[in-house]
Amino acid sequence: MQKRIRVLVVDDSALVRSILKAGLSTDPDIEVIDTASDPYQARDKILELEPDVLTLDVEMPRMDGVAFLRKLMPQYPIPVVMVSALTEKGKRITMEALEAGALDFVTKPTTGISRGLNVMMGELIAKIKVASVADVSHWYNRKAVTRETTVVNKVLSGSTDKVIAIGASTGGTEAIRTMIKMFPSSTPGIAIVQHMPPGFIGAFAESLDRQSAMNVKEAENGDRVMPGRVLIAPGGLQMKVFRSGGIYQVKIYEGDKVNGHAPSVEVLFQSVAEYVGDNAYGVMLTGMGSDGAEGMLRMRKMGARTFGQDQKSSVVYGMPKAAYEIGAVEKQLGIEHMVPSILKTLEKG
Repeated sequence: MQKRIRVLVVDDSALVRSILKAGLSTDPDIEVIDTASDPYQARDKILELEPDVLTLDVEMPRMDGVAFLRKLMPQYPIPVVMVSALTEKGKRITMEALEAGALDFVTKPTTGISRGLNVMMGELIAKIKVASVADVSHWYNRKAVTRETTVVNKVLSGSTDKVIAIGASTGGTEAIRTMIKMFPSSTPGIAIVQHMPPGFIGAFAESLDRQSAMNVKEAENGDRVMPGRVLIAPGGLQMKVFRSGGIYQVKIYEGDKVNGHAPSVEVLFQSVAEYVGDNAYGVMLTGMGSDGAEGMLRMRKMGARTFGQDQKSSVVYGMPKAAYEIGAVEKQLGIEHMVPSILKTLEKG
């Protein structure tokens, strides 16, 4: 019999703790071993009970979720799924929590509480199951301060007609951050799909923009893909790259979910294969499932250079593995070697 996933629920509201415990307990694969009302209680219970996964409220009195994560992860790395509010403050803190080691998040319902609660519980259960197989051991002994990566300020000649397409899911915000901070300002235009619900990509893009030599923004319909710019697909919408005359642009639209996702990596990669061809560079980062694998294979067949994150540096080795196994990945690398390898390939033309 499969071992149940042991979960510790941390929230300052007794009502929320009760709702989460009851909702999670409906799944036969999950066992809520205890609850905690604040990070101090949580710390003691983590040491005593050794849960597999933690659910953590973003905003709590005494110590918020981010401060707790910054203390917890370097000492006791554990997969954490945040429970976030859809407020502007909640969005900002959620991005900080992902930067501090949280694996993923769900949002609290704001309207239609009953139906919204069911949707949230479904998401939370799914994300706890992903978290239970995630590898967060790389956080052990990591300094709480964000690592500053040196940006290589090389001018990449002849890169104006090239496009770098990146796909990621669980653990991807950290992997994307590591990469984007290393690219020089002259890097070809980058288009990214990171699986994330509506409303959070703007805060993620702003956070990256502050740390990057490139300009990072949430993509808007018609935005030009150009050197020095990173466009990230908005949550809940699909994003394609297309050629218009001598330039590349993105189309942002409401479309059906593909492989269960909007935005979908598959949609982005298929469009890049079609319109950019052998001028494209594809990157598949950490994530559960296989979204984008077929699209990356098509990119490679069209002459694009393709890179996949290796198992050791992936939080969840699902999407890169799926792409690698069907022959879509030309080169498999640790996340810290990804940008140097791409830059070297770009220099060779």
